Order: sequence, then structure tokens, then C-alpha cells
Amino acid sequence: MSEPGPPLGKPTILPLGDGAVLVRFGETLTQAGNSAAVAYAAALRHAQVPGMVEVVSNLVSVLVRYDPLATAFQQMAGELRLRLAGVDSLGFAGSEHRVQVRFGGADGPDLEAVAHSLHLNTAEFVKAHNQAPLRVLATGFAPGFVYCGFHPPGLVLPRRTQVRRAVPAGSILFAAGQTAIAATEIPTGWHVIGRTGFRNFDPAAASPTRLAAGDRVVFEAEP
Repeated sequence: MSEPGPPLGKPTILPLGDGAVLVRFGETLTQAGNSAAVAYAAALRHAQVPGMVEVVSNLVSVLVRYDPLATAFQQMAGELRLRLAGVDSLGFAGSEHRVQVRFGGADGPDLEAVAHSLHLNTAEFVKAHNQAPLRVLATGFAPGFVYCGFHPPGLVLPRRTQVRRAVPAGSILFAAGQTAIAATEIPTGWHVIGRTGFRNFDPAAASPTRLAAGDRVVFEAEP
């Protein structure tokens, strides 16, 4: 689970092997750390950093791959450190997407239990869940899988104690103050509260995923 947390501290720059650098904005998941990582990754992708090959943001860190034949670690670390000062995490905004969800029933077998645990009925939970847009915190774990957050404290629930061996693509998952969208069939310990026809992974497309870290997702109940 994430917390708003204290003000963002000084990022750390760490070598990973002989061709990668990790820029870390915190030890735990926080709003500030995630926002900074997403904004920094976006800024680096638009920068002309000599030797840089790839930029990948995670929940509170950014992985930068570089060509060790073109630049050394100390040189790359210096370039990355210079660009930390100009990052405006509050000013970064991605695209907005509307995701229609079939809540409950066979599509969301855990909905009633989740609502009960939060002292709500199912209609109250769905309304609260959909009340505000969520940010895409990160993508990964499985192709097209996205983590969206953060829900307010009243909508925070731990993961299930038992793991389901498989849930279908399009499953809407809920736990730890976040909602996730599964784009492929996966095992999960998250609560399954619904399903969507929105697919975030198409391996044949020029851009295989539709959602990116920093985008906003508006969840809507299907009529």
C-alpha cells in the first residue's frame, strides 16, 4: 500500500551491470516518488543524452540503459544528475482514458466481499471507486498490466490470502489502495471486482500498449 509520505528526498543513482543505471526516488511507493519517476522518465525520453538506449519507469525508479562502448557510467550518471533539477513532476500530465467495467457477478466475484469489508454496499463501493480518475503508476508484471492509484484511505484493502491460479484478460483487480487492469490471463492475489472489454495489449500493434505511466484512467460502470 502506498502513503502520501514525507517530501521527496534526494534521488539516488546506482549502476546496474556495465550498461544500465537506476535512478531511484524512494524506498517505498509514495505519490511523490511515483510522480517524480514518471515525469523524469518522460523528460529523459525527449532529451538527447549521448549513449542512452532505453528509458523504463517503475513505481518509484527509472531504469536507463546505455551503450557502454559509447559512454562510461560516470559520464552517464553525470548527465542524468544534471537533468534531475529540471523535472517538474506536478506539471506532467498524460492522456486520459475512459474504461467501461462490468462490476460484480461472474465478472467480479469478489465485489460483495470487498464492499462488505469496507462497510459499504456494492453500489456505494462502485460509486466511491469510480469517483475520481486514477493515475497509471506503472506498467509491467505481465504484458499490458497496469497499476492505477491511489484510492483514498477508506478504500484500502489488503490482497487476498489465497491466490487464484488464473483470471481472464480484462479483469479489474483491487487491493492495497490501487486498481489494476489485467491485459492477459494471469494468476493473482488481488480481489477481482469486475471485467472490461478494454484491452491494453496488442502484440501486433506498432505500440503494443495503449496506457502509459502518468496517464489518467476514468473507470465507469457499464449501464
